[in-house]
Amino acid sequence: MLIGELAAKSGLSRDTIRFYEKQGLITIERKQRRNNNYKEYSEEILNRLLTIKRLKNFGFTLNESAVILDMIEIREATCSNVSEMIEKKVQLLDAKILDMVALRNQLINGVKKCVSCCNPATPEDNCPILISDGFL
Repeated sequence: MLIGELAAKSGLSRDTIRFYEKQGLITIERKQRRNNNYKEYSEEILNRLLTIKRLKNFGFTLNESAVILDMIEIREATCSNVSEMIEKKVQLLDAKILDMVALRNQLINGVKKCVSCCNPATPEDNCPILISDGFL
């Protein structure tokens, strides 16, 4: 299949597919080209792209995805091998959630403070939440 069909089937843009190829996540052999030099993508490439997309949706970076793809290729992506990577990703997500909740609370408190006691010299003055580190 050509890149347009591959993009439609994978849900990825042509640019993303080309980027993944430049990064070495997918490879097209010279013999996989048509006479007009158009690349002919196989079902295996489509499946690999769908796996990359799934891994990205799980929060894995492209470098982490490359490691997992290599493990899949050599049939070492067993539950026991992958579970540690997934557990680390969950711990990272938990930490990010805590950071985001703290930021949310900080913003809510800043808005409450701003609404209740904000009294700029002129109505056109900038909101202190945006210009002062000490306000929040």
